Amino acid sequence: MKPGHWSEALLSRVEDAGLNASAPPQQRWVDGWVLRLSPGKAKRARCVNAIAPGRLPLHDRLVLAGAAYREADLPLLIRITPFTQPPALDDVLAAQGMHRIDDTRVMVATEWPELPEGVPSGLVLERLAAAEFAEEVGALRGSPASQRLAHAARLQSSPVPYQGWVLRRRDTGAIAVCGQAATEANLVGLYDVFTDPAQRGQGLARVLCTQLLSMARARGASVAYLQVESSNAPARAIYHRLGFADAYSYHYRSPDPDAH
Repeated sequence: MKPGHWSEALLSRVEDAGLNASAPPQQRWVDGWVLRLSPGKAKRARCVNAIAPGRLPLHDRLVLAGAAYREADLPLLIRITPFTQPPALDDVLAAQGMHRIDDTRVMVATEWPELPEGVPSGLVLERLAAAEFAEEVGALRGSPASQRLAHAARLQSSPVPYQGWVLRRRDTGAIAVCGQAATEANLVGLYDVFTDPAQRGQGLARVLCTQLLSMARARGASVAYLQVESSNAPARAIYHRLGFADAYSYHYRSPDPDAH
């Protein structure tokens, strides 16, 4: 299957897999909307996903959603995808003055490089438990303790099994790059790929992603996906070299232009 020629049915499965892999313990349904209320860093775990058309007037749903996010002390974020229901929701929210933020690409691959022989000299590939992984990636990102704890809670309660891996320096024990793979049936999603800023430019993220993809293939994965901000040109270049191509995009609407 050529990049960019995926069926709508496959992309719908990818969207479902992404929703499953990012499910936090704090979520509820409101008339066809899934309200995710995690206090963590990832917006996909603290936003509204408009999955079904619903029966209430849009104004009523917005009021209920807004109240839930105020109660959780989180900004109201509504995620807009090609699968959003109703399809005109984005236009309606824009007309109401809601701001568009964080343009994101979902990239898909059905072919990727074979596993290279080992990892670069001086590095070791190591698997971490969910809580330890959340702590380590949070430390690399400079995330506050509350976000690290929320990340760990989401991983530990996830309905989709994650495996967190790092490349660690043998001499210092420092983590050079980290990443996770979430598998569901024949789909594998790459998450939390992050390189220590002091060790970028060495191709380490590409090495780790190739390792994760090869291990997933050995477990039966034939389709890989990931989510990356459209403005992150270095990461997108790495993923293109791994065989990924843009499949669809999503963004958020919020009454607050500075929501983050």
